[in-house]
Amino acid sequence: MTASVPEYVVGLDVGGTAMKGGLVTREGRVTALDGRPTGRENGPEAVVDAVRAYAGELADLGSSLFGGPPVAVGLAVPGIVTSTTAMYSANIGWHQVPAAAFVPPGLPARLGHDVRTGGLAESVFGAGKDVDDFLFLPIGTGIAGAVVLRGEPYGGANGWGGEIGHAAVWPAGEKCACGQIGCLETYASASAIGRRYETRTGRPATAKDVVGLAASGDPAAQEVFGEAVEALAISLASYVLTMDPSLIVIGGGLSEAGPALFDPLRERLAARLTFRDPPPLCPAALGVQAGMLGAALLGWQAVGAHDVGRDWSLDVLRGGEVP
Repeated sequence: MTASVPEYVVGLDVGGTAMKGGLVTREGRVTALDGRPTGRENGPEAVVDAVRAYAGELADLGSSLFGGPPVAVGLAVPGIVTSTTAMYSANIGWHQVPAAAFVPPGLPARLGHDVRTGGLAESVFGAGKDVDDFLFLPIGTGIAGAVVLRGEPYGGANGWGGEIGHAAVWPAGEKCACGQIGCLETYASASAIGRRYETRTGRPATAKDVVGLAASGDPAAQEVFGEAVEALAISLASYVLTMDPSLIVIGGGLSEAGPALFDPLRERLAARLTFRDPPPLCPAALGVQAGMLGAALLGWQAVGAHDVGRDWSLDVLRGGEVP
C-alpha cells in the first residue's frame, strides 16, 4: 500500500438477524454503511455467505473511497468464539467456521465475541476509557456481559466469561429459553419486559412502552419493570461482591430509558450492598456503534497494530459518515 492511500480496516458486527459494518482508518475516520440482514432463516451456510458478501461490499467501498483494499477485517460474532474460529452459535446454528470463510480471499481477519468486542470498544475510547476494570452489560433482546480486566475483555477458560444473563436471580422462577430456571434474562431483557407485560395484560408492548406506562402509573407496567430492576440489582450485587469492579457500564436499548432505569437501579443495588458502597453505574458511550467499532479494533490487532484507537476522538466516531 502506498503512502498516499489511507490505511483502513473493515469492522463488521454480526447479530442474529442483522449486520452493521463500516470502514475505520488508522486516524479514526469512520464511514458507516447501512446494515444488511443475515438471512438466518435460510440456514447457517447462508449467513456465512451473507457476511462474506457484506465484507466484500465494504472492501469495495473502501477501495473506491481510499484507492486500495483494507489491511484487515475484524468481525464481532455471537456464540462461542476464538480469534480464528466461530465455534458455535445457537442463534445462527453454525459450527467451527474459520475466520477466512467470512471474508474475501487474501484479507487477514480476526473474530471476537460480539458483547466482549463491544466491551473492548467501550474500554478503548468509550465509557470505560479511564478505568482498568469494569462490567459492560448491554441489555437488549437478551443479556450478556463483558468482563473487562486491565483494559481487555476476559473470556474465561472456555469463552463463556460474562454470561451473567443466564445466572439465576430467582431459582424457583420462570423457565428461561436456555433451559434453566429464573435467569436474569428471563426478567430483565427488553424482550422479557415486553413479553411479561403482555402476559399479564393481554396487550402487546415493547420494553420502551412498558417504561413509559410505568412512569404514567400503569400498575402492571410498574410491577413488570420493578421486577426487572430488582433482578438486575440482585445480579449486579453478586457480581460486585465477587469482582469489585470500578464501574458498571449499561448498554443496549434498555439503557436509553435513562433515569427511569438508572435511578431505581442505583438505589436497589445500594440496598443490596449493605456494608460497602456500590460502584458507579453509567450508560454506554458508543450505542449501536460499539460492536462495529470494536470489530475495527480487532481488525487492527490482526495486523499487529494494537495501539490504534487510543487517541481517537469520540465525537468523530459518533459522527461517522454514511455514503
